[in-house]
Amino acid sequence: MDIQVIIVALLFIAAAVYLFRMLYKSLTAKKGCGTNCKCGVDFSNITPDIRK
Repeated sequence: MDIQVIIVALLFIAAAVYLFRMLYKSLTAKKGCGTNCKCGVDFSNITPDIRK
C-alpha cells in the first residue's frame, strides 16, 4: 500500500473520531448547571424595556 493512502486514511479516521466525539458530547445529558442554564434565577419581577 502506498504511504500517501495510509496517511490520508489515518487523517480521515481521526477526523471521523473527532466529529463523532463532538456530536456525542453535545447530545449527552449534562450534570448540573451549564453555561446557558438559568435554574437559580427568578425572572418573574422583571419588566421588559420597550423604548423605541
